[in-house]
Amino acid sequence: MEENRIKDFDQIVKMGKEGQKALNDYWVEYSIYNSFEYWFMVMLFIVPLIVLFFKIDKRKLFFMGFYGYSIHMLFGYIDLYNKNSGVLNYPFPMIPAVPGISLDSSFVPVTFMLVYQWTLNHKKITMFILC
Repeated sequence: MEENRIKDFDQIVKMGKEGQKALNDYWVEYSIYNSFEYWFMVMLFIVPLIVLFFKIDKRKLFFMGFYGYSIHMLFGYIDLYNKNSGVLNYPFPMIPAVPGISLDSSFVPVTFMLVYQWTLNHKKITMFILC
């Protein structure tokens, strides 16, 4: 009984490695440096960080940074769950080992941070409903 469980687990790990290798090969063949989609994902990573650098309220830097980190972690876990469930995937990742890095680490958290900063500065009621 115990041997079967270990063999099954080892087989699952092996299939995961083969899947990641296939994704890396796909990335090298179709995505790296020569496609519009690759550069679009790079821009989705870089441009929001540049905008944030100039637009963030320096007086609330740690507060906004913690808020952005919380959004980053929440969205990252949701994204990981959906990817592992087969609900979604990224056909043109910036980095194949971390396919959603452009959205998880930059675009979504920065967007939430700037909207939240705007609501704080204009004394609006902040109600974010995440579905």
